[in-house]
This record gives sequence, structure tokens and C-alpha cells, in this order.
Amino acid sequence: MITAVPVMRELGRKVRNWGRWGADDERGTTNLITPGRVAAAAGLVRTGEVFDLGIPLDGDGPQPGGYRINPIRLMSETGHEQVLPGGFRWADDYVFMPLQAGSQYDSLAHVHYDEQLYNGHPASGLNVKGADKCGIHTQAKGIAGRGVLLDVARFRGVEWLDLGSVIGPDELDMVAAAQGVEVGPGDILLIRTDWRAKFLADHDAAGFMAGEPGLGLACASWLRERDVAVVGSDNFGVEVMPGENAGAMFELHMVLIRDMGMTLAEMLDLEQLAAACAADGAYDFFYTGAPLKFTRGVGSPINPLAIR
Repeated sequence: MITAVPVMRELGRKVRNWGRWGADDERGTTNLITPGRVAAAAGLVRTGEVFDLGIPLDGDGPQPGGYRINPIRLMSETGHEQVLPGGFRWADDYVFMPLQAGSQYDSLAHVHYDEQLYNGHPASGLNVKGADKCGIHTQAKGIAGRGVLLDVARFRGVEWLDLGSVIGPDELDMVAAAQGVEVGPGDILLIRTDWRAKFLADHDAAGFMAGEPGLGLACASWLRERDVAVVGSDNFGVEVMPGENAGAMFELHMVLIRDMGMTLAEMLDLEQLAAACAADGAYDFFYTGAPLKFTRGVGSPINPLAIR
């Protein structure tokens, strides 16, 4: 079934969460991760297996340069030239990187349009000092709860989805049904396109960032109906690129982040987790992934964990 592509601003008004958690709210849909839901999610730990979902922070990452680069790490001390009592020596290093160079969260200040951030906060509060509203520090208590993997690549029986391949709401329903899992309120939903595996196969950073398979714009309503708290993927932007409406870009970002107040997790490594889920048929797990507390930051590196 082909789903009609919505008009972005109309869709944004329909799914908007402004005022739902108060006029001053800066956290958006992570408010759906209640203490009760976190406690229930802890019961999903069955074997104690831990899967790290972050990609390595090094020079071999997918950033081709330009407005974003891969992390650069510099040693400031190695200890080799130190002469200290008792033979003690120490090493230190620095890192220079965009906060969104690798696996990352987009804060609710990352995207705006029509001069407004999520919840109607003025976009004018974004300046050289960062974001005065909706910065990544507002998620500092962490994002932890029930994680659900929808393995679209495995469902289609492909190594990875093609560039520009749209994942629609009907397919999300079909994947969930095939896996025997339901997506519900407060969930952290992870979508596997295997775009990460494609990058590891061809080592083409420019190709990785040139476009991607991902969620179509109609998925915003699907996510809103289920009250999903966070959505993430193994591609660079969660949504399909190029976008579905000619002359526009990152429309799903605008609806999810600015209108719904949904935090996005990008460039995850879902390979080992997906293999484990396929092996035993259990596609939900305990997810935990705290951002770094960069005050007024518009994003943060992450190394989230899936614990089964």
C-alpha cells in the first residue's frame, strides 16, 4: 500500500505536542519515559548480554569533511619525558570533534523553522553561546527504558536498503507483526536499514552522507499514535534522503524535533544486536543511553547500550 506524502506544515500541526507537558517544557517526548516504564523495562534483561550501539570515535568514521569532520584525538602527554618520584608516569589526551560526528542525539534545539523551536520557544535563543532552550543538557538524566528494534533490512531480505528507499508506516506494522513485537508508549524505537553495514563494506564516507534509506514523512503520525519517546537508526538522519517532497529537505526532522519534541538517535551500530534478536526472536530489551551534559549544546555523542 502506497501512503500519500503529507504536507509538512499540516502534518506538524496535527502531531504537535506543544503544551502537552507544560508551556515551559524543553524535553518533549522523553517525558513519556516514566519511572514505572523504566522499572518495567528492567524486566526485559533476560540473559545479561550487553550490546554497545555506538560507532568508534576515530578518523575512520563516516564524516567526509566540510561542515562536519571525524573526531581528531591529540596526545598532550605520553609520560616518556616525565621524571617523577617513584617512576610514576601519566598520559593525557584531547579530542576535537563536532558533537554530532558519530553516534549522537539531536537535541530539540537542533532543528527549527518559522522562527520557533519545540514548544514555541523562540529560535532567536540560538546564538554563539548555544541554545538557551531545549539544549541537550535537558536530557541529562539519561534516556533509558524499553528499546524495540524493527529490523527492516532483515524483513526485506537484503544486505542493506537502497539509497532513497522509503520506509512507510504500513511497513513498520508489517515488520513488527513479523517479529511478534508491539511498539508502545515511552519506547525507544530503533530502525535497522543496514546503512552502517554498507559504509563498512565500501568505506565511502561521501557516499554514506550523499543520501540514505529511511523513514518517510507519514511515519510521524505512526510514531505519534504510539507515543514513541525516541527514534533512532543506523543511518545518518533517520529519515529517507533525498526527501519525498521536491525542493525540501529534512522535513521529518522538522516535524519530529520541532513539532513533536522527539529526540533522534543517529548513526548507530545495530549489527550485533540485530543478530541476537533474530536468533531468539526477542526484539525488545532494556536500552540506556545518556547524552554528555554539554550545557546549551544542540547535540551530543553517545554510546548507548542494549541489555537483553
